[in-house]
Amino acid sequence: MDTPLVSIITPSYNSEKFIVQTIKSVQNQSYVNWEMLVVDDCSSDQTVSLVKEMAEHDPRIKLFQLERNSGAGIARNTALGKAQGRYIAFLDADDLWKPEKLKKQIDFLIKNNSPFTFSFYDCIDEAGNPLNKTVEAPKALSYRQLFFCNYVGNLTGIYDADYFGKIAISAIRKRQDWMLWLTILKKIKTAQSVPEILASYRIRQDSISASKLNLIQHNFAVYRKFHGYNFVSALFCMAGFLFTQLLIKPRYIKRITP
Repeated sequence: MDTPLVSIITPSYNSEKFIVQTIKSVQNQSYVNWEMLVVDDCSSDQTVSLVKEMAEHDPRIKLFQLERNSGAGIARNTALGKAQGRYIAFLDADDLWKPEKLKKQIDFLIKNNSPFTFSFYDCIDEAGNPLNKTVEAPKALSYRQLFFCNYVGNLTGIYDADYFGKIAISAIRKRQDWMLWLTILKKIKTAQSVPEILASYRIRQDSISASKLNLIQHNFAVYRKFHGYNFVSALFCMAGFLFTQLLIKPRYIKRITP
């Protein structure tokens, strides 16, 4: 099986508590042909010095620094502009990958001649303890399904830049990952997942996911600004989104008894 270069996009901001674990989860990959592009968004803690120290011992880790705080979207686009890999993957500075993550997904993409895939993931708390919750996704995901719910965890998505080109991240400050997957699915119509838990999503008290009201506001902005719908049409879309969140998506969230 071929081993093309994978470019891993990692924005960072005041991530000193997590960035070392995140980078180590990449270094522990069984798939070794990768570059990790860390773009720091003007951190005021020790994030930059920690990344520099790790990069000195592993040239696959590349650090870039923004001159002013600009948000995760700008940081991701900066990394994207530097990326040399055929495949583009995403990993935020507080999340983790399982050791077989890249190998299984790249093998899947090549074997199935597919330009995009994603996987299941589990959830951990700020200290890295398991929350006994797994987030799955439809094994065959359509654009219509994605339109009403972001089933693709940002830390699991990988796309083929030879097929799509480098897809710019939206300037909207939140939900950029959902808009990226929508752009991809609009072109290919459906995508297949690797139905395994290949990553760990860290749930933090200050994260957007912790606030349901913020989630609703930012999803409404996607319908208004990204899709270009008027206020009334966006409200109807939000009704479909809320229906999906309450009645359909819970089927894909599994509670594991410890």
